[in-house]
Amino acid sequence: MPYQAGDRLPGECASKIGHLDVIKSPLVQKICQSFKNPSVPEECRKIPWETVPECNGDLKYIFGIDGSMQVIRSDVSPYSTIAFVKTALLKLDQHELSKIDKENPHPYAIRDLLQESALYHATVIPLENVSIDGMNNYNAVREIIFESFLDPSSQMEGEILETLKWLAYRKWGTEQNSSTPFECPHEGCHNNNCVLPYDTARGFCQFCGKPTYITDWLGFHQEMGEDSAPEGIATTYMNVHETLLLFTAVRHYWTKNKKMLSECLFVKDGPLSVRAQYSKLVVPIRQFLSHAFDMGYPVHILGQEKSGKFFDHFQFIKKEAPNNSVFIPGDLYIKKQIQHRPLDGASYGKDTNYGAKIFFKLNDYHSMVLNIPIHSSLIHEFNSNPEIEDLIGYEEIFATIPKILSYRHEGGLLPVELAHGIASLSTYPSAKILQVFSESKK
Repeated sequence: MPYQAGDRLPGECASKIGHLDVIKSPLVQKICQSFKNPSVPEECRKIPWETVPECNGDLKYIFGIDGSMQVIRSDVSPYSTIAFVKTALLKLDQHELSKIDKENPHPYAIRDLLQESALYHATVIPLENVSIDGMNNYNAVREIIFESFLDPSSQMEGEILETLKWLAYRKWGTEQNSSTPFECPHEGCHNNNCVLPYDTARGFCQFCGKPTYITDWLGFHQEMGEDSAPEGIATTYMNVHETLLLFTAVRHYWTKNKKMLSECLFVKDGPLSVRAQYSKLVVPIRQFLSHAFDMGYPVHILGQEKSGKFFDHFQFIKKEAPNNSVFIPGDLYIKKQIQHRPLDGASYGKDTNYGAKIFFKLNDYHSMVLNIPIHSSLIHEFNSNPEIEDLIGYEEIFATIPKILSYRHEGGLLPVELAHGIASLSTYPSAKILQVFSESKK
């Protein structure tokens, strides 16, 4: 490691000729040659691409879900950090979408389309060196997350919290069970068997008697220290809120109009997964989707991955794929070719995913990595090697995709693009504006 620059003297510079001895090695030269001309493994050349089945039953109502997060740091020591988070839900229909020019959409046309169809949520989370009277940062974040899910000042007053309860207590069923056990958030207790009674948002730990929230069931407190929280808290909050926003719309139609629910397509930016301790949401989500399918009201959900390992791997193999084809990688393929990890151990996504990964190539200009939920006949069954027939509503989803394409971006989907426009907090100018706003409140 070189010496860093100080107040008086400059830092140490690396040698400009130190690499010469390294590249003399024949092995290094072979590696450099392979780096410039990567080869596709034989297994990736023999992928069993399947032709997408034809279906005329496209879906009428389209929802786009997206989120954005921006971390703001102060310019003076001791440096304080806060995170702004925004999520958005956009409702469209095929008739309105058909009016939009997909290559050069007019800003006024987009404005009119979004005027009556968009809902959004925004909050701020203190991360470091931000004091709130009467409580430490740990408890402040817990309370802010609960109040943000309740969100009494927005158009979605209390709806996100109701959706969290709906999933946590499996309220679509007839049984009235308490929550599954979770870790008490209070210092000196942290008992792992804390539960909340059926349909409650607030309660008390059965072991220490201190107050708990339904948001504590998710486990945000397990990532935090007493005086600071990592940036990952804000990212996780955004991802969880996007998922709950999606299922808020699902819950609304399930309660009011099940038939109309099956005519909707919910398009989420990002994978259909919830990781770490927050994955306790995954089992009730899988159970509900299978329950709805068995009742004859399939819920059509589509996730799109625009970056990450699966996206990078798809760029590697899609040239060999025929048009209008899909490939659903199984557990061994994912471990060996994408994750590059040992083949033993738990199946990929067993505890975290509620959608299967799909490589989809429509044509030379539109290809994408998608996620679609899998129907499971057994509540605790996880299908690590799904077939196309296992995907919930796959025919209707693939019939709808050509009608919601955007031609402004590679593999673009218009609902995601429009939702992103509502939820986006760009580095510039949004970050600067948010910093000025946060400093003005001091």
